[in-house]
Amino acid sequence: MLRTIEIKQSVFESNDREADRVRAELKKRGLFLLNLMSSPGSGKTTTLVKTLGALKDELRIGVMEADIDSDVDAHTVADAGAKAIQLHTGGMCHLTADMTMQGLEALGTEDIDLAILENVGNLVCPAEFDTGAVKNAMILSVPEGDDKPLKYPLMFEVCDVLLINKIDVLPYFDFDLDAVRERAKKRNPKIEIIPISARTGEGIDVWCDWLRREIEEYRRLRGLEEIRPERPDLGKEGDPWGDFFLRLSKRPLGFPNKRAFAGKAQPCAGGRIMHTSWNHHGACRL
Repeated sequence: MLRTIEIKQSVFESNDREADRVRAELKKRGLFLLNLMSSPGSGKTTTLVKTLGALKDELRIGVMEADIDSDVDAHTVADAGAKAIQLHTGGMCHLTADMTMQGLEALGTEDIDLAILENVGNLVCPAEFDTGAVKNAMILSVPEGDDKPLKYPLMFEVCDVLLINKIDVLPYFDFDLDAVRERAKKRNPKIEIIPISARTGEGIDVWCDWLRREIEEYRRLRGLEEIRPERPDLGKEGDPWGDFFLRLSKRPLGFPNKRAFAGKAQPCAGGRIMHTSWNHHGACRL
């Protein structure tokens, strides 16, 4: 009799298990990892630079820049004063939990409070692959249009916060901000929505306040866990601690890509750039 194996479910579950291990390791280290996703050209790197400028005196920040090729964004972030690493995916359109963990190890987290993964630019694959991050954030820029929550629903479902960027050009585009809010909230009632302009700096203070609150809450709950006794109801609905972890473990679909990596460090103004690469066949690329 012919057997049918559901490969999709199997590989998703494998990545989810790896993502859980990443989250456990982050909690052990007291490290907050933010996964930042968007389409190419939405302003991820510019938003990161503004964020670094606002938070660099409060938090030690490390950034992992994921791209198919090039290291231009990593150099930009390093020039802004952050510890940075460039991740080359070798043609892959996303990072998996395993690749994220490899990136964290190469970055070095002993002197970091906040790690930010700037994921590969697209609204499809990164939404499906749980990286193990504490929080997921996405950027939607005004020129992309207000219909994206309808076309790419999963991205809006898995994200905790939506930054609507380039609001400084709203007068020049047929973009309905209220429609985006309504459509995003329909997909994810709990999503925070923050209009910003990375170019002018408008709204960056609100975005940074959101980050501060989430990091503070993460640290508070981590501290509670260290002194909290075993509880049989941990993780159940209605328990504030459990509710946090239910949100934390909200499960986007995953896919395992166990890839070896190798990197070469090279000097860069403002910081160090380490290049970590994967190729299509899972082999090291030096």
